[in-house]
Amino acid sequence: MLKERVLSAIALIAVVFAALFFFSPFYFALVLGAVVMLAVWEWTQFAHFKLPFLRLGITVVISAFFFLWIYDQANYLSAARVFEDYIEPLLLASVIWWLVALFFVIRYPATAKIWSKNKFLQFIFAFLTLTPFFLGVLRLRLDHYVTDPYHGIMLLLYVFILVWSADSGAYFSGRKFGKHKLAPKVSPGKTWEGVIGGLITATVLATIFVYFMPSKLVADIAMTEFVLLSIGTVAVSILGDLTESMFKRESGIKDSSHLIPGHGGILDRIDSLTAAVPFFAYFYFFVL
Repeated sequence: MLKERVLSAIALIAVVFAALFFFSPFYFALVLGAVVMLAVWEWTQFAHFKLPFLRLGITVVISAFFFLWIYDQANYLSAARVFEDYIEPLLLASVIWWLVALFFVIRYPATAKIWSKNKFLQFIFAFLTLTPFFLGVLRLRLDHYVTDPYHGIMLLLYVFILVWSADSGAYFSGRKFGKHKLAPKVSPGKTWEGVIGGLITATVLATIFVYFMPSKLVADIAMTEFVLLSIGTVAVSILGDLTESMFKRESGIKDSSHLIPGHGGILDRIDSLTAAVPFFAYFYFFVL
């Protein structure tokens, strides 16, 4: 099992770095779109679609529209312009959605009566989770792409490393000091002490980033604002994790799928990032 997890992790890291460093904007968008569509296939379980053929059919139909949308924007993406007519309102919609998700998580299982059997609402939830994630990753990756192709890589990797590091900080802090449950009806293993450990990790990492990374990445943002944005991003990433755990618990499944040997499914790997990336991108580009 451990060997399988390690090999899968190495393969995933290799694919991510290849896409980041070697793919053109359009092909990067296609690969990212494929990841999102696999996540859509997994999400169909949350809407209680059980038949594999039906789940596949829904995913294929959504994929057709999604990839046509990408192809329609191909020339803009090649010029590093990311869905300019849609990105700000959709990222804002994502921020609002995660506020709604917070209410659902806090009041679970009572709130499950609202959405559990409602396939239309599940479709809306999937759209507001995965589409802004797609747009946020692209916007961060292609920031200043024409003048500096590596600028966006540093920015996007910062968000990824921020979330992953804070997750590790939360894990070790929770194991060492965890006593008070965060959301026992959703994810019994998470504690408030773990959350505090994750937020402290985010604060330290953000401060180091501001001091030691190229100043142009945060040139127009005050240090305090950037650190606060990083802390908020980690807090929202925890909510993303809890929200997927809530959906899985209500659906009676442990992993979103078995697409990644030893790691579960796509949603299991990106649940925190689906909340963190749009939140960070919205405030970084349109607020601060």
